[in-house]
Amino acid sequence: MMRARHFVAAVTVLAVTFGLTACGAGAPSGTSGAPATPPLSEVTPLSDPLAWEGPSTAVAATAAIDPVVDGAQVLPVTVTDAQGTSVTVTDASRILTLDIYGSLSRIVFELGLGASVVARDTSSGFPEAADLPVVTENGHDLNAEAILEAAPTVILTDTSLGPWDTILQLRDAGIPVVVVDSHRSLESVGSLIDQVGTALGVPERADALAARSDAAVAEKIAQIAAVAPADPVQRLRMMFLYVRGQSGVYYLFGEESGADSLIRALGGIDVAGEIGWKGMRPVTDEALVDANPDLLIMMTKGLESVGGVDGLVEHLPAIAQTDAGRNHRIVDMSDTTVLSFGPASADVLDALAVAIYAPEAAG
Repeated sequence: MMRARHFVAAVTVLAVTFGLTACGAGAPSGTSGAPATPPLSEVTPLSDPLAWEGPSTAVAATAAIDPVVDGAQVLPVTVTDAQGTSVTVTDASRILTLDIYGSLSRIVFELGLGASVVARDTSSGFPEAADLPVVTENGHDLNAEAILEAAPTVILTDTSLGPWDTILQLRDAGIPVVVVDSHRSLESVGSLIDQVGTALGVPERADALAARSDAAVAEKIAQIAAVAPADPVQRLRMMFLYVRGQSGVYYLFGEESGADSLIRALGGIDVAGEIGWKGMRPVTDEALVDANPDLLIMMTKGLESVGGVDGLVEHLPAIAQTDAGRNHRIVDMSDTTVLSFGPASADVLDALAVAIYAPEAAG
């Protein structure tokens, strides 16, 4: 687990370094103004996903916050955070959560503590948080001055935002900073919720929210399994490709990146795992051609950075030698949504499943 934790931290730092951009400050996270993909329950899946040609975009529905309010908040509480630091939280009246996907903010709102959140990162653009002041700049750089001006009494973060010296500066200012695990996957959603709820003195609410979120994911995985091909020969072989064309960055996300968890839940075959591709590694022409994925999953801004599907093939010609490239089977989703792994994970899976198995409905 420690190795996976360090790996995903590296992934998110890489995303910041090479320009992982978020939605506008006032836009719901993951939408960029685009209409949500219709739910899987309302579309007609393809009879043969391998026969489809063309790209599609998944836009997760922005479900309203449904806070868990049963269970009293009890403070002070002392926790040992993901870095082994003992942190005592005595006051949660002014909460600030900071991570690259906005998952932590969503969790706090779902725990019924949204009224105590005083500011947000760029990624926390869901409607209930959209009017809060933003304390990140240039995408995902922490602004110490803006954070101190928000006067938080507790900060929850992971290692996905920087510079880290800013976090240390906030600790030196006497603000309790709880660092949660940066490892993200569908299997870690409950654990992440538990860490947040425990630090804020609402463990009972966290238990309820984790159970609700896990149940929703399990139900969605079962629904996807019903439309995905049952025959392993017909199942789509998928890979997650991370691209920043302006920086010449092309990475494949393999085992322990979270992408493997997503692909399995979508009823696909994780090609990275099949070829033993661990972690996040620069893509090579040989690896792409040998792996020959049927479908690529990408972040929307990454695909845009190379000029769309046609530009991707121009920048990375080996893709044209894969079944995914030949058939333009590329599914993109908002950078701040696709690997967020929080209470809205079931909605993310739903939108991706439509884009994969009913692409005409996704658009």
